[in-house]
Amino acid sequence: MLKFQSTYFLWALGLLGLEVGIGLYLHDALIRPYGGDFLIVILLYCLARSVVQAPVGRVAAAVLLLACAVEASQYAGLLCWLGWQNSHLAHLVLGSHFAWGDLLAYALGAGCVLGAEQVRKLSLGGK
Repeated sequence: MLKFQSTYFLWALGLLGLEVGIGLYLHDALIRPYGGDFLIVILLYCLARSVVQAPVGRVAAAVLLLACAVEASQYAGLLCWLGWQNSHLAHLVLGSHFAWGDLLAYALGAGCVLGAEQVRKLSLGGK
């Protein structure tokens, strides 16, 4: 069911700003590659929850599956297969290099979402 939830949308916007900041200004070996992957799962979850009213676990699983599918496309060389290897936008959206650590970062991001939602639920008295 579709229902706009501004709180999740505002979180998504804030995380998008953080992701852009990381992408533009951080050029390290830890936060940019793995912190960005961790945060993108949370951002996508918040974006999805801002418009889709569905169980937390299902949305988190769908976002994790999407992130893993993108990573698998990197492993399979999808950009080259599609002839998009020179597209900056395709590299930005789909990435270009497979890394096992990215999958771990995605899983940790999804776990953080589930934990945060559980804390939120408990603080609201189980709602």
